[in-house]
Amino acid sequence: MDKTCASAEEAVSQIPEGASLAVGGFGLSGVPMALIRALRNQGTGGLEVVSNNCGVDGWGLGELLSAGRIRRVIASYIGENKEFARQYLGGEIEVELTPQGTLAERLRAGGAGIPAFYTATGVGTMVSEGGLPWRYDAEGTVVAQSPAKETRVLDSLGSEREYVLETGIRTDFALVRAAKGDRHGNLVFERATRNFNPLAAMAGRYTIAEVDELVEPGEIDPDDVHLSGIFVDAVVALTPEEAADLPIEKVTVRDREEGN
Repeated sequence: MDKTCASAEEAVSQIPEGASLAVGGFGLSGVPMALIRALRNQGTGGLEVVSNNCGVDGWGLGELLSAGRIRRVIASYIGENKEFARQYLGGEIEVELTPQGTLAERLRAGGAGIPAFYTATGVGTMVSEGGLPWRYDAEGTVVAQSPAKETRVLDSLGSEREYVLETGIRTDFALVRAAKGDRHGNLVFERATRNFNPLAAMAGRYTIAEVDELVEPGEIDPDDVHLSGIFVDAVVALTPEEAADLPIEKVTVRDREEGN
């Protein structure tokens, strides 16, 4: 029942070339950096990544991206990652952009065994009608685009409206980060790290969690568990230095007002 691994390198060693990954994180919050770097150092490539975003230049999934290890991304936005935008517009990777709430529900649905669901988000746009550029060639011509999706008019609380069918997401592996975890894989997340990490963990067929603090089974109150260990297959305890590696995405400062 002890799911701990001695190192991040050991935990990711079974991830093969071309695997699909659900990766937790929200901006720079809750990103499984130790696992990402171990995977980068391992040399595994051809990856399909499902994540809220693809990190930033030089950090998070941006490290795998700049190393040329990612072939396809399902994400809610490109954000401020210049290398991500360059590779996408230059035809080096395929990108399926998905509304953020829809992406979260697709991950949750996949983990819950729900193959598809209807949502009103995206109806009447290219999200449902198709035509979103998935891949460009080197000259900037669209060579792959999203297909049209099934829509249906349904009654919701006495009012009929149109909904689009979205599919659940299941991936070969999931990489997540938690503030605390026990040897059985029960996890506790902190603040914004809870946005996508539990959903990514649910979507993976084999889920690896790195934790800032590793405790013994029973030390986490059952009412405090955010994700049951049933969804987690391996746990890696971070060193204090790794746990403290938390960059700030935007640093803003101003002069302190007199008297404060």
